[in-house]
Amino acid sequence: MATQPPESGRLSAMAPHQARAWAESFGSDPARYDRARPRYPDALVRALVAAAPGRDVLDVGCGTGISARAFQAAGCRVLGVDVDERMAGFARARGLPVEIGTFEAWDPGGRTFDLVVAGQTWHWIDPVAGAAKAAEVLRPGGGLAVFWNAPAPSTTVRDAFSEVYARIFPDWNPWARPAADAYGAIIGRAADGIAETGAFGPAERSRFDWERSYTRDEWLEQIPTGGDASQFAPETLAALLAALGAAIDELGGAFTMGYASLAVSAPRR
Repeated sequence: MATQPPESGRLSAMAPHQARAWAESFGSDPARYDRARPRYPDALVRALVAAAPGRDVLDVGCGTGISARAFQAAGCRVLGVDVDERMAGFARARGLPVEIGTFEAWDPGGRTFDLVVAGQTWHWIDPVAGAAKAAEVLRPGGGLAVFWNAPAPSTTVRDAFSEVYARIFPDWNPWARPAADAYGAIIGRAADGIAETGAFGPAERSRFDWERSYTRDEWLEQIPTGGDASQFAPETLAALLAALGAAIDELGGAFTMGYASLAVSAPRR
C-alpha cells in the first residue's frame, strides 16, 4: 500500500536511505501521486508552525508539494528540496520553488530557515547526516519535524485487505499488524539520528488522528504510487488491484480509512 513504511518487508537487509532505486521511484506519474496520496491534518501543521520562531520552511523530499502546500496555506514561505526532476517540475508548476539534489549533499548557500520538515520522506534520508544538515540550516530556536501517515483502518477493512495481501504475497502482509506499530523502527531511527548529532534538544513524538473516505477507484489509484508497488511485476500489480477492488466491492464500494499522522520534532540547541 502507498503509505506503509519500507521496513514492512523488503528493505530489511538494508537501511531505507541506502535503497536509492526505491527512494527515487516515485516520480513516474507525478500527477497521480499528487492526486492520490493522503494529505496531512491541519492540526499537525498548526502545531509545527506555532512552535517555530518564524515562517521560513524547508521541505525535504518535497515531492509534488503535498506537505509544502499545507505550510504555504498556513502562511509560510516554503522552499523544497527533492532528488526527482519530475516531481520537482510538478511542484514548481504549482508555485513551489524546488532545488534538486539529495538533502545530505544539498548546498544551502548560506540560507537559513525557521523549520525543516519532511513528510513521508525522512526514512529515505541518512538519519544522522540529514539531522546534521538540518541543524546547519536552522536559525536559533528553529526546529526539525519529520512525520508520516500511518493507516489505522477499522477491523473490518484491515481484515479484508489482510486476506488479499496474504493470498497474493504469502511472505509479506503489511496489514497483519497495526501500521503505527510498523512505523516504530522508522520513528526510532529518526529520533536516534537527531540525538546523535548533539545539535538538538530532546525529540518529542506526537500523534494526530484523522480520517478520509475512499471510493473503490480512489483507493486503487493510490496503490501504484507506493515504493513497494514499483517493485511488483506488472501481472502481480494487476492481480493485487483486481483483488482489492473485489474486496472493496464487498465492503459496499467505499470505506473510511483512519490515519495516524506520527511526528518526531526537536528544537535546535
